[in-house]
Amino acid sequence: MEEQNHSSGKELQPRTRAESPGKKSWHSQAYALGAVSNFMSTFLTFPIYKVVFRQQIHAMAVSQAVQQLWHEGPQYFYRGIYPPLLSKTLQGTLLFGTYDSLLCSLSPVGPHSLQHRWAAGLMSGVVEAVALSPFERVQNVLQDGRKQARFPSTVSILKEFNSYGLWGRLSLGYYRGFWPVLLRNSLGSALYFSFKDPIQDGLAEQGLPNWVPALVSGSVNGTITCLVLYPLIVLVANMQSHIGWQSMPSLWASAQDVWDTRGRKVFLIYRGGSLVILRSSVTWGLTTAIHDFLQRRSCSKKELKD
Repeated sequence: MEEQNHSSGKELQPRTRAESPGKKSWHSQAYALGAVSNFMSTFLTFPIYKVVFRQQIHAMAVSQAVQQLWHEGPQYFYRGIYPPLLSKTLQGTLLFGTYDSLLCSLSPVGPHSLQHRWAAGLMSGVVEAVALSPFERVQNVLQDGRKQARFPSTVSILKEFNSYGLWGRLSLGYYRGFWPVLLRNSLGSALYFSFKDPIQDGLAEQGLPNWVPALVSGSVNGTITCLVLYPLIVLVANMQSHIGWQSMPSLWASAQDVWDTRGRKVFLIYRGGSLVILRSSVTWGLTTAIHDFLQRRSCSKKELKD
């Protein structure tokens, strides 16, 4: 997050609030914005995500995935949406709120260096993974068409997990596939927050409307980050779709199995990547733009009161 010049009467930019260590009013705004924007973007892009998930599991084309969902019927089209709606709402509060809190702790006075943004993003991704991995686990089981008869609802999955012992609930139940989730979330958050503001600042210098730099920055940065980590996304989907007491393979064995089932071809690993671009562009573009808009309004009102 770069230092912003406040001369010439321009509207305050979001970076300002991170450079004012004594002002905490922006915290609640960041949490609320993250929750609302993530909720809306998740609901709007869920059909895209479900098609992508089927591609990741079955390595099928877009048309085949859509046809499979259509054949199952409209009553199953939004099956599994409640866990991601809840998890993404929580993700918004954790992602932005935790990042800003950690960033101010690491660097109370701006401008914040790339190292500080990277470290704060990495740690916020760790918190996010620990808190939200169980939601993603339930979601991936629900969205696997092969398990609709055995697990028709979220409650049925929770009953299955809770029937295990304490360690089984964690390792085989709620936190199955946790290590790739931790790696994906920590690296993804670090990349997103490291380059989001530099891209936005560069675009803002072109004299574009205030919402355009944030929208483009979030869209481009979120999409690139998602594509870089896409193999981990596929690995997580495959590991978390399994359920039961069967022997759980190691992370390396699971990665090797995904590689072998995709014919050892990179383009099959990235099958569904085109839809990931669309979903990431919409989700991260909207989230970043709304967050930036409300944050600038909060800063402007604070300046008027002062």
